Amino acid sequence: MRFTFRCLSVLSVLCGAALGTSVALAQPYPNKPIKAIVPFAAGSATDQIGRAFAAKMSETLGQTIVVDNRAGVNGMLGADAVAKAAPDGYTILIGTNSTNAALKSLMKKLPYDQDTAFTPLGYLGSVPLIIAVNNEVPAKNLREFVDLAKAKPNSVTFASASTSQLVSSEVLASMTGIQMTNVPYKSGPAAMTDLIGGQVMMFSADFAVTLPQVKGGKIRGLAVTSTKRSPAIPELPTVNEALGLKDYELIAYFAMFAPAGTPPDVVAKLNQAINAAASSKDLQEKFAPIGFAVEPGTPEALGLRSVKETAKWAKAIRDAKIEPQ
Repeated sequence: MRFTFRCLSVLSVLCGAALGTSVALAQPYPNKPIKAIVPFAAGSATDQIGRAFAAKMSETLGQTIVVDNRAGVNGMLGADAVAKAAPDGYTILIGTNSTNAALKSLMKKLPYDQDTAFTPLGYLGSVPLIIAVNNEVPAKNLREFVDLAKAKPNSVTFASASTSQLVSSEVLASMTGIQMTNVPYKSGPAAMTDLIGGQVMMFSADFAVTLPQVKGGKIRGLAVTSTKRSPAIPELPTVNEALGLKDYELIAYFAMFAPAGTPPDVVAKLNQAINAAASSKDLQEKFAPIGFAVEPGTPEALGLRSVKETAKWAKAIRDAKIEPQ
């Protein structure tokens, strides 16, 4: 009898533990904080936009989204961390055209397969860049800047801390037949500091980094990299307008991704939260001054966009004769 009671007690404990585990596993997603990895430095456009979306998504999901900056190698370090994370929806990537389109053409080898390592979650939006120069550079417009660079091959320096910044400058050089010297930086804000200080002559960067400095008179804006003028600074012409070109366009975009294999129901919940954030008027109004245009959509639409953008950036990088590192 004593043995029987002891066995029943053990079974009771085991059943209770199993039930507890079952209940825990059955809890709806998300049941703990989510980590959102931003593959660029604090203060960058990716960081600002990623944090704003994370805050809004937290409201929808009922869980905190903790932003973790993992800057380095044009976003590769942060993207790699997400690619190798558990596909459970608790680690997501604030991706960009750098991490999810251009990087495979800029690097000889990636520590993951860019085309298969991620599950698309949702598109956030896009922002053009401003081509700007230090105030002491003797060029009042983009045509004068190109003439200056032609007169002094390789003496004109430009900063870059991301794929968009590098490729926009190199494509400009390729299309106008000029030669410039690239000065790489770890972050956009650091590059901007040196542009203001005169350590570099030109910087093509997103509005979040450049627009406040242009409007503050600390640097001189020459043109925007989109095909249409931006309502945020309508006095600046497009590159095409300024130089009489037709096909110059280079914008930065932002999207969220999860590790490959993330369950469809988790993807659907995250996509709903992304689109709810993108549709909020206060978020739209917050980033309208930097030219950010939201564009809610499905994970499938983002997947198709990634394929097209990868091909587009590969061609731009090839045409600009940028060698993989």
